[in-house]
Amino acid sequence: MNKAEEYTQPIGLDVGTSRIVVARSAEGNYTYDTQLNAFLTLPYTKLAATLLQRENVFHEVKGSQIVVAGNDAQRFAEVFHAETRRPMLHGVLNPDEPHSLAVLQAIIGKLLGKAAFAGQKVYFSVPAPVPNEKGGTAFHEASIRQILKELGYDGTPIEEGLAVVFGELGESNYTGIGISCGSGLCNVCLAVLSVPVISFSVPKAGDFIDSQAALVTGEVATRTRVQKEQAFHLNGMTGDRVQNALTVYYGEMIENLVETLRSHISSAQRLPRLDQSIPLVLSGGTVMPKGFLEHFGQTLRAADFPVKLSEVRLSTDALNSTARGALMAALC
Repeated sequence: MNKAEEYTQPIGLDVGTSRIVVARSAEGNYTYDTQLNAFLTLPYTKLAATLLQRENVFHEVKGSQIVVAGNDAQRFAEVFHAETRRPMLHGVLNPDEPHSLAVLQAIIGKLLGKAAFAGQKVYFSVPAPVPNEKGGTAFHEASIRQILKELGYDGTPIEEGLAVVFGELGESNYTGIGISCGSGLCNVCLAVLSVPVISFSVPKAGDFIDSQAALVTGEVATRTRVQKEQAFHLNGMTGDRVQNALTVYYGEMIENLVETLRSHISSAQRLPRLDQSIPLVLSGGTVMPKGFLEHFGQTLRAADFPVKLSEVRLSTDALNSTARGALMAALC
């Protein structure tokens, strides 16, 4: 398949709180493009705008401010010792952030470009409902659909947990439990033959761990996130207070996830009969520290889980699993 043909194919889009990932298919292989879902603002000057343009920095001028977005936002945050800001919170557009929709539109536009033809298909991830909470999911979904429409695409939402099922559980006929543990939410789906039976999300995820660990250690959340991503190992308490705080709140997050999943399955009114054990797969950036799978498995075994599991494993490509699953759904 040549490059022109590649861009006419359906596309998978993972719109995550922390990262936005685009998945494309070419000759049976998957390719991914990623941007950090973040930004920062700088005071506008003509010189600054000219220099950013010269350096090919991803930015837009908004009145008296320059908005630097995507991967470049993290680079500039480190230079200026500033905190990046996020367009999304808990899996949806951040209602307290005035730049949220414009930044999301800019990042998606950068990753996708204009559609190769009117109505080119894109499946994009959306969060599942959070039990007992009313969020902005409908507005968030409609906003992404409109962004895609303006670029010439035909957008179809797919819940993030179901996307993991599509991306990871083909060998079990898309039957099993897919879990995506991201920054804003943990999304869960139990599917039977690709049909979602139970689907929900829980708000204790990566951002919860970062903010709580920062609160009790006096560090900023960005610093604890970087330490978590670069050096954290979930292997018990140590002499490092940040590591210890991360361990405590990882444990709380895992226990909350397992208990909510157990409760949903146990209370399901019309759960299909599962004669065979089913797989469970974990994906997302929050599952990547060493020791996560072992800790999750121990918690699961202690919870008297109501469904027999054939395996519990991590995705081999945890950061791209949702985008890949959205692409596979689009290709079906």
